[in-house]
Amino acid sequence: MKSVGLIVEYNPFHNGHKYHVKKAKEQTNADVVIAIMSGNFLQRGEPAIIDKWQRAKAALLNGVDLVIELPVKLAVQSADYFAKGSIYFLQKLGVKTLVFGTDVALQKSVDYEAFGRQAIAKQKEIEKYFKKLKGTKQRFSKQMSDVYCHFFPEVSLNFTSPNHLLGLAYARENAKYQTPMKIIAIPRIGSNFHEIKLSKNFASAAAIRKNLLAGEKEKVRNMIPSTVFSSLHSLICWEDYFKLLKYHIISVKTSELSQIYQMNEGFEYRLQEKIKEADSFADLVNQLKTKRYTYTRIQRLLTYVLLNIKKEDFRKQKSNMPFHILGFTDQGRKFLKIKKQKSNILFISKIGRLHIGMMSVNLKADAIYQMASFKIPEQNYGRIPIYSGPA
Repeated sequence: MKSVGLIVEYNPFHNGHKYHVKKAKEQTNADVVIAIMSGNFLQRGEPAIIDKWQRAKAALLNGVDLVIELPVKLAVQSADYFAKGSIYFLQKLGVKTLVFGTDVALQKSVDYEAFGRQAIAKQKEIEKYFKKLKGTKQRFSKQMSDVYCHFFPEVSLNFTSPNHLLGLAYARENAKYQTPMKIIAIPRIGSNFHEIKLSKNFASAAAIRKNLLAGEKEKVRNMIPSTVFSSLHSLICWEDYFKLLKYHIISVKTSELSQIYQMNEGFEYRLQEKIKEADSFADLVNQLKTKRYTYTRIQRLLTYVLLNIKKEDFRKQKSNMPFHILGFTDQGRKFLKIKKQKSNILFISKIGRLHIGMMSVNLKADAIYQMASFKIPEQNYGRIPIYSGPA
């Protein structure tokens, strides 16, 4: 079966995503569309506005054939590590083409595949250049920008675009494999990633979330497929976890806090100091922000704190990770049947006792996610993949 892969969050699924799925099918003539989707906590360090099952169902109702969950330890990461995990999953599945959205205009199109090959070829030079930049005390994003401008001026078109930066990370990681996937970048239509204003039919996920959380649901009706709009209830945001986060930070010893993943440079002392003064999550992030610690970096770190994800959790990570199936169509089921016969992938359709150890961090994260509202259903035990059959 000819397959195309998408790396997604769908937070929430909107018309731009539907356009992306449609174009991916059209440009690849694929038999099956596979989405590697972040679970209940996302790349920029925030909880999903609706749970992973609702987002998987939205994808299946709008052109995706198979949804596989990206584990939280891979989902809540900077661009390079997020790409490493996502590309690993697609490569293991034998996907032939990766399609992603980019904010770079068509007239300034980037050859992502060529960039990936060049980045691998110049890896030693890049690492040497990075060592020089470390002495400048610039934040990591600025260092990456300098590296790209120095070695790859042709791709240094828009470093304010997360989608473009992720695209470069995907391309670089993809090029490491013996058989890289073909890459197709589809320019976004309508609003850009950071745009918070609403347009007629297309708006960014950020703009949609802002209006939904403000209680302005009707304003975004035209920006979201009708199959998705009705499911937008029990909406979740970081503020729902602030008291839990505050309790955890205050109650644990500083030495224990220092063991949290990505907790460096004595930041645990600053965190325990500022949490006492903060009266909301937004207030805490504003108080913690420095030149070296951006909003996104802080949000990721606070996600690790909330979920109590420690440095040792990453040292224990196995290479052969399970593939948790969230949903499929008939085409997706056919693809899975073939892969189960011809690969050594551990597919999990229903979590049981045998899976607790290998999925412990995900299970804990989902249990904490549920604490935001009693309306959020059980996220793992007893759940089976969503099946979306013919209309």
